[in-house]
Amino acid sequence: MSSSIVVVTAHVGDFVWRCGGAMALHAAQGHDVHLVCLSFGENGESNLVWKEEGATLDKVKEARRLEALEAAKMLGASSSEFYDLGDYPLTITPEVVDRLSRAFRQHQPSLVITHPEKDPSNLDHCRTFEAVLLARMKAIAPGHGNDFIKPPQVLCFEPHQSELCGFKPNMLLDITSVWDQKKAAMETMHAQRNLWGYYERVGMQRGAQAGRRASTGQLYGEAYQSIFPSVHTSFISN
Repeated sequence: MSSSIVVVTAHVGDFVWRCGGAMALHAAQGHDVHLVCLSFGENGESNLVWKEEGATLDKVKEARRLEALEAAKMLGASSSEFYDLGDYPLTITPEVVDRLSRAFRQHQPSLVITHPEKDPSNLDHCRTFEAVLLARMKAIAPGHGNDFIKPPQVLCFEPHQSELCGFKPNMLLDITSVWDQKKAAMETMHAQRNLWGYYERVGMQRGAQAGRRASTGQLYGEAYQSIFPSVHTSFISN
């Protein structure tokens, strides 16, 4: 059975910009990739939709939901779930943590991808990070049910402004082979089309950095920070 990945984001656009390459790459390798979006980003991340004639809260949320579904399909996601918690600010309750914990038990991920711990410009991201760790803790605890899971690694994807968040990546992922998929998924996000060029530049910058370290000339990359130590039998691969 292939290992699975669960991606948890605060808003529907976050997964496309920050880890769309990782989703497409691992889906192509045969791994199940499950997406959980805690909100539609309808209040704070849908400015262009609100400018459309006749915009209402329900119409904005539906537009963002459809964008996210199309993008997730392009990236090969096995499932997409939307908690519809509202945003700016996002409210995390014990019930939300329990729901996310049950999702972890259902999908049994070996890896969870989410926001980094710190992001002073968007506290929704910080709350999502904490919710993921709380849900992970509950999912691995036998006292909450005998379907508990092995502790999955948690990777934080790159935030919008790394220098504000103390983000120091210790992993670079080569996504050159799936860049066209990621770009196509980004371009489904019409509500945030002002970010298309920005995240293409981020991808090229991380690809250049990865190419220098691997000496293989990668064109596009994504940056990640691991939360827990990884276990090795050797520091040198043959």
